[in-house]
Formats: sequence, structure tokens, C-alpha cells
Amino acid sequence: MIRVMVVDDEGLVRSGLRLILSSAADLEVVATCDGVHAVEEADRHHPHVVLLDLRMPEVDGLTVLRALVARPQPPAVAMLTTFDTEDYVAQALGLGAAGFLLKDTEPEQLVHAVRVLAAGGKILSPKVTDAVIGGYLSASTPGPVRARIATMTPREREVLALIGRGLPNADIAARLHLSPATVKDHVSAVLTKLAVANRVQAAVLARDAGLAQTAPER
Repeated sequence: MIRVMVVDDEGLVRSGLRLILSSAADLEVVATCDGVHAVEEADRHHPHVVLLDLRMPEVDGLTVLRALVARPQPPAVAMLTTFDTEDYVAQALGLGAAGFLLKDTEPEQLVHAVRVLAAGGKILSPKVTDAVIGGYLSASTPGPVRARIATMTPREREVLALIGRGLPNADIAARLHLSPATVKDHVSAVLTKLAVANRVQAAVLARDAGLAQTAPER
């Protein structure tokens, strides 16, 4: 059973997310709270996954994130955001967030995202626009993006394009008719050639380079 905690300052949002997540047989919402009580509740319930609002009035999401990732066995934390939080997204990813989701993510996608997070994966909402993620790595990543992409094989570029769409490994494997193990190897090669730490950063580069728009369809 995957233990999930929802942190948001709005009770209606917490109730809605609890209802959606509780509909899945393998998910258990062990706590919902605001930012003030987030760390206390996490220490009490030991969730595997935390869905954390970025902007809260008393204790903000970045403060909570710092505290959670500092735990000896930290949960996977995905930030809940809207289109008006561009300035906060880069900070959250840099602090160790496993990704971010828009608050209007479809229920089935939200459930899938929690499963990916619990399995150690990263999540980049396919709905997030270039306005939200544009330039996240431009200052910190050396060398031109296109030169690094040019070193990839055609298959690796296809994988990168699908990462840019926010697809997890299982979906990439199905789309490209490959085994999950083969996709995992390709993802590892992509991260190495791009000199990035995780697939969220790779997705940003794919979108910056316009590669996500070339991703193969089903």
C-alpha cells in the first residue's frame, strides 16, 4: 500500500485530492493538512509520497520541502502548482522535489503520478507549459543543448522527446515497443549525455530544444 500525504492550505483541495486518491485500491491517504502542520504529520504518518502545494500563506511549500527532504528517509515530494508559480518551480526542483503537477491534473493521471513517485520516478506534468519551465537550466547547464543532443543516437532522441512529454519509462516502452529495461538503459544514456541529474531536468532541456513536439505518437 502506498501511503500518501496531501499538504494544501485549502480544505476543499485537500478533500478533493483525498477523494481521488482513495479511489485507487493501492493508495492510502494517511494525512491531509496545511503547511503549518506538514512536518509534524509527516513524522507521525511516514508517507511514501507527499503532494505539496507550492504557495501557502503561513508556512510555504518550499519551507516544508526543505524540512521533508532533510529527513533520514525522506518521502518523494511532488509540488502542486498552477500556471502563476513560474518563479517557484526551479527552486522546488533544485531543493529536491521529485517533480511537479498542476492542480487540474486529471484524476487517472494523478493516481498514476503517485505510483511513479512511490517507485522512485520523477514527474513532470505534461500540461506544464514552456512559460513555467522555460530557462530553468539555462544558467546552470554548460554548453549548447543542441550540441549535446546531437551526440545521441536516433533512439535516444526519441526517448528524450517522450521524456519531454512527461511520460514515465513504462509508457515510453509501450510507445516505442521496447522493454522497460531497454528504456531504462536509454534514459541513463540520455541523462549522461545531457549532463543532468534527473529526468525532470532532461524534460526541460527537451522542451527548450523543441524536441518534445517531435515525440513519436502511438
